[in-house]
Amino acid sequence: MSLLSKFLDKRSQNSTGGEMGFTDHLEALRWHILRSLIALLVGAIFVYLNIKFIFDKIILGPTREDFIAYKFLCYLGKLVNVEGMCLEGVAIKFQNIKLSGQFMMGFSSAAMIGFILVFPYILWEFWRFVKPALKPNEAKHARGIVFWGSLLFILGVCFSYFIIVPFTISFFTTYTLSDQFENIPTIADYYDTMSDLILGTGIVFEIPILVYFLSKIGILTPQVLKNQRRIAVVIILVLAAIITPPDWFSIFLIFLPLYGLYEASILVSARINKKREKEEGVIKDLDW
Repeated sequence: MSLLSKFLDKRSQNSTGGEMGFTDHLEALRWHILRSLIALLVGAIFVYLNIKFIFDKIILGPTREDFIAYKFLCYLGKLVNVEGMCLEGVAIKFQNIKLSGQFMMGFSSAAMIGFILVFPYILWEFWRFVKPALKPNEAKHARGIVFWGSLLFILGVCFSYFIIVPFTISFFTTYTLSDQFENIPTIADYYDTMSDLILGTGIVFEIPILVYFLSKIGILTPQVLKNQRRIAVVIILVLAAIITPPDWFSIFLIFLPLYGLYEASILVSARINKKREKEEGVIKDLDW
């Protein structure tokens, strides 16, 4: 039986409304998605009504010399005697090469920031759909998952906005293959890079939550994660080296929280695996 079939069966059995057919599950999911889309629309409208302020002060914030992250990173760099930590704002004017470019970007920016604002509610709607498939003790252990999932996402967004984005922008806007070349990026390039980093990092910070569910249904084990630890370290190091200046402290600054998430995922998987084994009457000693 597929995982989807198992999930729907458990959701039907635990539902207070009795047995549910496949169309009933789809109907329930449709309403959860619809409410989430309405929340996203409300958030996007709120952002769009203030789009000029948000674009000037928030989206273009990392391009300004007075951006708070630059001051903090420079102060931190002086403490550890690493000059590469003192980044500067990107003193450039962006291009807009499409007639409707700025107009359409206003909508996409509103949708992105609106999604960030209402993410806790969207996660709550998703949890309401998944919760009936869990047993009472499983639901009890998963209590607070909306809070932790939202917190991790916001931490990922903030980490990307204040740390990863400044390093990335500083690197790509100052990197040249020849003195005859001048970097004149379009506003679309800047926005796409920034939005991909912010949303991508926010989703990456959700890894412990994903590991929790995969471990809960027995797909993922702590041993698998530990066996892939070396590969994970290499991938994270390469990622950190690409988006930071060429000094080890900057690389370490990016590497540490990302690797910490991986280790936290191992602990989460180990805890869930141990509980499942106890329920099955088998207690194994995990080799750490």
